[in-house]
Amino acid sequence: MCIDTERMDKGVNKTQQIPERLYFVGAGGIGMANLVRYYLRHGSLVGGYDRTPSQLTSELEKEGARLTFTDSEEEVGEEFRDPEKTLVVYTPAVPSDNRILSMFREGGFEVIKRAALLGKITRHTEAICIAGSHGKTTTCSMTANILRNSSVGCTAFLGGILRNTGSNLVLDEGSKISVIEADEYDRSFHQLTPTIAVVTSTDPDHLDIYGDEEHYLEAFSIFTSLIQEGGVLITHTGLAYTPNVKEGVRVETYSGGSEGDWHAENIRYGEGKIIFDLIGPDIRINDIEPGVPVEINIDNAVAAAAAAIHAGATPEEVKEGLRTFRGARRRFEIYLDGTERENGPVLIDDYAHSPNEVKASIASVKKLYPGRKLSVIFQPHLYTRTRDFAPEFAEALSDADEVIMPEIYPARELPIEGVTTDIILNRVNCKEKRFCKRKDLLNLIKSSNFEILMTLGAADIDRALPDIKKILETGE
Repeated sequence: MCIDTERMDKGVNKTQQIPERLYFVGAGGIGMANLVRYYLRHGSLVGGYDRTPSQLTSELEKEGARLTFTDSEEEVGEEFRDPEKTLVVYTPAVPSDNRILSMFREGGFEVIKRAALLGKITRHTEAICIAGSHGKTTTCSMTANILRNSSVGCTAFLGGILRNTGSNLVLDEGSKISVIEADEYDRSFHQLTPTIAVVTSTDPDHLDIYGDEEHYLEAFSIFTSLIQEGGVLITHTGLAYTPNVKEGVRVETYSGGSEGDWHAENIRYGEGKIIFDLIGPDIRINDIEPGVPVEINIDNAVAAAAAAIHAGATPEEVKEGLRTFRGARRRFEIYLDGTERENGPVLIDDYAHSPNEVKASIASVKKLYPGRKLSVIFQPHLYTRTRDFAPEFAEALSDADEVIMPEIYPARELPIEGVTTDIILNRVNCKEKRFCKRKDLLNLIKSSNFEILMTLGAADIDRALPDIKKILETGE
């Protein structure tokens, strides 16, 4: 069942040079932070800049990163001013007029994107690269949790904080396996060299980068062409793209239903649990119980199990890794489960930021808590995404009983004329809906009586969750 490691090893250079010093521009981003941690753990001197302090940047500073939050050349320490000794890494989310980044570029430093640095790591390991418009963070985290507790081990670069470890980095220097979230934004995943690749979904996204669905799907085809000879592609059934693999790369399909080379059978729901049997080529694992029992995690668990088995994990290790999985932060994270007091409120947060993710999250909550009123706070992320998918978002949100929407979170973008929350909210068809400014949300929550409150989106709504939880618990 394992991949052809003899053929695979011929294409992997196992000697990796660790830079003496690195400076990360945009160090507090979730995808940058795992690289900051990786090089700190390898003894490099690491500095960086981010626009805003956060819990994550505070953790990085405690681990040894030398960070600044002011975009000024003077903030860069002397230890990072030698272009012969310092590698500079940046994320595409950083504006091109950033003063610190401009200083490095004009000073003769080697300046590379985060994706290029991650690509270097994949060329020195046997990389499991998990891509998709949604599902990749959870699938990647599940795969890492299976392998880190198995005889195989892994180093993993995750796009979310694995709640089992409290980090977005899993480090095992004795393992030849790396698990990497393959981000399609800015074509970043084209820098990777997978041995095993997983494609979870190809719903159009990032059309500000790709222009249209055709070019978005083409990017996934290109990603599959990067899989090493002797490797394997595990792709969800029914996706719109066309794989373009090299000769000698095995292609397998999967689903959380009854279709695909890897699939689920005998799915059982009850008492807050989901249990199913996993069927794969020449293998069956009975009674798998995902530690985070939401319906979409059947799909994710099937994909993670397939990748882990190809990497050498045993059926018993797969079963235990999925059972003990506690999820990634902001991926269907339950803050209150309703048991704190009689008829207590439920509070769930999910990073869902595409229409299909929103629809799946709402459907999962309704299945877990049938008959209870579901109120959703959805904070749109990006003007372009709101503009491009307003009808689809409205249709997905209409499955909730109540929808509350604050203004669009711009992130890296400037406003677009005519693009506001209203272009989604006006199309929503549910019992109750309203606009509420982000700054007024806590007051609204204090004056409401929610049965189930779910916060959705890739914006900054998660920063308010401690306060929201306190209000729901105490009423104050």
